[in-house]
Amino acid sequence: MATVSSRAFFGITVAGLLAQAIAAAALDTTPAAKVVVTPLASVTETASGQPIVLPQKNVQVLLSSFEIPPGAKLPVHMHPSARYAYVLEGQLEVTNVDTGKSTSYKKGDFIVEMIGTWHQGANVGSEPVKLLVIDQVEKGTSNTVLKQ
Repeated sequence: MATVSSRAFFGITVAGLLAQAIAAAALDTTPAAKVVVTPLASVTETASGQPIVLPQKNVQVLLSSFEIPPGAKLPVHMHPSARYAYVLEGQLEVTNVDTGKSTSYKKGDFIVEMIGTWHQGANVGSEPVKLLVIDQVEKGTSNTVLKQ
């Protein structure tokens, strides 16, 4: 009578289970779940028409959430590097303080902020503005400079 080592028995068992799984998959007629990817934005310029360029070395990506109460104004500021925001709730108005041009953003809008340009945001609605903000900066630096 031949004996089977535990290692060989394990190998035979795994092979048998694998064969059963393959056979079952071949017989499965339920439709497979599909991953759906919906592009939401594709931009190459900031809100003021500047080309988007990335820091070349020591890049750090920062993710933040902002909540701006109704009637609140952010201080005049600029960003030395790329900043992207997605409006989750509310209505935000961003004004270029040099030109006076304002742009309004609402829930579902994608913002590519101005780089190196003084601007100010204000909640012009009756509910809080909630933003998801992504910054790309040189590692260890801030992406907001306040105007003195």
